[in-house]
Amino acid sequence: MEYVTAVPHPRPEAAAARSGRRSLAVALLCGAAGAAVALLASRQRWAEGTASVAGGAFPLTARGSDITGVPAALAVVGLAALVAVFAVRRSGRVLVAALLALSGAGTVAAALNGASDDGALDEKAAQASGDTAATAASLSHTGWPYVAVAGGVLLLLAGLLALRYGRSWPAMSGRYERSGAPRPRAAKPLDPDRPEDLWKALDRGEDPTGTGPA
Repeated sequence: MEYVTAVPHPRPEAAAARSGRRSLAVALLCGAAGAAVALLASRQRWAEGTASVAGGAFPLTARGSDITGVPAALAVVGLAALVAVFAVRRSGRVLVAALLALSGAGTVAAALNGASDDGALDEKAAQASGDTAATAASLSHTGWPYVAVAGGVLLLLAGLLALRYGRSWPAMSGRYERSGAPRPRAAKPLDPDRPEDLWKALDRGEDPTGTGPA
């Protein structure tokens, strides 16, 4: 005799909820890590060179923030957008998610553009030599601009995930939002030595003795 066992199929709502939780975790991880990596990379040396000063070679270095401040600024914007995703809903969430993705794309473009930029070193060479026409020599570039590119890619991925799955993510609870309704005033305690307070309480329909009806 054969037995047929019915295996329940997973509900589409449960599968969507699991997918939303996974995408939320990945987006948070990518967004936070991407912003941290881009900020860290912007503070490192991106280019090195020398300037001719008094017949000798004067070493020059340029950090990412000396070459371009765009990656660091966009990393802060992207991190703020990642937090703001949970404070808005519907179309507002789509706009914030798009801002997050654009921050990542802008970080990538700015870091790639600054990877071969020599302008900051030329300015340092002119300052060191006192000659406005002086330029840096023996130029070399480090790999930190591409680390900033990786941070931008992570921010971009977080933004794309927010655009795709953000509608199923939870929003900030309403109990944390400030209501515009005025708070009720606390009742002033009645002073039994002031008869006018007792009469005012009676006019309002209150029991001035505080005992209430028997």
